[in-house]
Amino acid sequence: MPNATRIAVVGFGLIGRRHAEVLRRSPDLVLAGVADPSEKSRREAVNLGTDAFSNLEDMLDATKPDGVIVATPTPMHLEQALACFARGCPLLIEKPIAVTAAEARHLTDAAEKASTPLLVGHHRRHNGMVKAAKVALDNGMIGDVRAVQATCWFYKPDHYFEIAPWRTKKGAGPISINLVHDVDLLRHFCGDVKSVRAVSVPSARGFENEDLATAILTFQNQAVATISVSDSIVSPWSWELTARENPAYPATNESCYLIGGSEGGLSLPDLRIWRHTPSPDWWMPMSSTSMICDTQDPLLTQLEHFANVIHGLEAPLVSGVEGLRSLEVVEAIGTSAESGIEVVIEPDVEANSCPREITAEV
Repeated sequence: MPNATRIAVVGFGLIGRRHAEVLRRSPDLVLAGVADPSEKSRREAVNLGTDAFSNLEDMLDATKPDGVIVATPTPMHLEQALACFARGCPLLIEKPIAVTAAEARHLTDAAEKASTPLLVGHHRRHNGMVKAAKVALDNGMIGDVRAVQATCWFYKPDHYFEIAPWRTKKGAGPISINLVHDVDLLRHFCGDVKSVRAVSVPSARGFENEDLATAILTFQNQAVATISVSDSIVSPWSWELTARENPAYPATNESCYLIGGSEGGLSLPDLRIWRHTPSPDWWMPMSSTSMICDTQDPLLTQLEHFANVIHGLEAPLVSGVEGLRSLEVVEAIGTSAESGIEVVIEPDVEANSCPREITAEV
């Protein structure tokens, strides 16, 4: 890249602050400015040595950044993205890409029309461990992937909901808030999802939403994944507690993904491959091999990639269409959990212009 890339941040909440800190630490990236309606947040941004604005448009006009990170609440994504596209400003938008798949289609179509890069902040794909696992799977190190078991169990304390009562409302349960991260990784490993069956359980705390759900995903390649999510189960088995991406979470030495293949198995995030020797046979001895991987902060890797996309050096790893497809699966899980029947996701004919149909089948 010819010069340091100037990237601005919209939304100075938990993830916005993390992005700002990463930008400040990188020698090749510059925090161009911050936009947030909160005066307190703007003061904190100024203390980091950057300009702060109360709204996105003023920030864009004053700083003219090379790219923008949208880290605001999901309902604000569409309007803010359109404002960036109107100025031809490349965008990294936090996940989920939008509230609904319909909004996400509007957003991806607008990005295509404006010929402006759009990335979605599924940062786990930038984790060195995930990259190593993807290479191993693509190279057939466990044969054909047949099944995946993914666990996403954690306990959110009462004050998590008390400080933000919207988290207790319908549509704000762990299916919509948390599962999109894991669904995106399963799609990354196994490809597009063909159909979904799911069940959910009402919140034990009396909230309007669910606090437990389990889904069976069938992929186009006939692999099957079982994924369970809950924000009211105490366990060491979740990406947050096992991947060591965010020091705010206590680390455990467990795995939360088990990937089964025709010739071996892979557990994550410990990156262990299990095989029988000398051939697949349950009577034969089994041994494991631990792979090594890059340990750079995936948020930094993601922002370096964003800079390369801005300068035309790389294609987006997680495009807007990829974010849309993962959101479609999450919507299908919610629909199936409510209806009790299978939901079929029709494949795209044209990724950006042909909306996919999601239909429930008895």
